Amino acid sequence: MSLVTILLNIFLPPLAVFLKHGVGTTLLVSIILTLIGWIPGVIHAFIVND
Repeated sequence: MSLVTILLNIFLPPLAVFLKHGVGTTLLVSIILTLIGWIPGVIHAFIVND
């Protein structure tokens, strides 16, 4: 995982997921989790972008 991906996972989780997987269910889940709370969005981004 590159430094850019790690920083995007932390600061903009949906963008990091979008760049890796494109538009789809994974992106929707990431957006919902980030709206619920920033930490769940970050955790999801790290898991998905592993």
